[in-house]
Amino acid sequence: MTVALLAAISTAAAVWLWTGPDLATARLSRLTSAERTWPWQSLRRHIVRPSPTRRADAWHRATIELCQSLAAELTAGRTPGEALTRAVAAVDFPDPETLRPLVAAARDGGDVSAALKAVAPAQGGEGLCRLAACWDVGVTVGAGLAALVERVGGTLRASQAHRQDVAAQLAGPRATARMLAALPALGLLMAGALGMHPIDFLCGSLPGFACLVAGVALDACGLWWTHRMALRAQAS
Repeated sequence: MTVALLAAISTAAAVWLWTGPDLATARLSRLTSAERTWPWQSLRRHIVRPSPTRRADAWHRATIELCQSLAAELTAGRTPGEALTRAVAAVDFPDPETLRPLVAAARDGGDVSAALKAVAPAQGGEGLCRLAACWDVGVTVGAGLAALVERVGGTLRASQAHRQDVAAQLAGPRATARMLAALPALGLLMAGALGMHPIDFLCGSLPGFACLVAGVALDACGLWWTHRMALRAQAS
């Protein structure tokens, strides 16, 4: 009974990792859900930290929305500082607290370009750095800032579409790797159901323990290697 229960829990966890919603599905669910945010959702957002890849992707999406909103505000005839302040307030950034220096610089007439570069994160902040360069050109040279921001937004949207296409192509290999990682747990479940007592062999003898350690190590290395290859493909 213990062997079957342990194997069932391992299989269920592996299947959940395999069939769990991806980033795009989670994003669509948040957009189509009600606007009200429940307290437990806010608590989960503070406790559960996203991975660096997902956090960078969130910054990319937020920067695209910022360019769209900023271009709309500038086209409506607002001053650059007021337009940027309103645009930042309209976008849901992953970490809004870090943008306070940017809002202060835009509101008080400070160095907005330097503030954009300062608040840009190491991963996912390329768009903010491009926006800072556009701000320098638009303010110092006198070029049309709205047109420059729209061009930056178009470039960022094209890059985001490319990353999403690569992620969609990598969904199959990632699912296959997760399925292969779950097969040992399924084998334990089948062996336990047949009364072979695999846990007794794996944990009760030196050869069995060696097989257990080697199997877990190889399984973990396979998942890690697949994850690394997927990250390199997304970064290319």
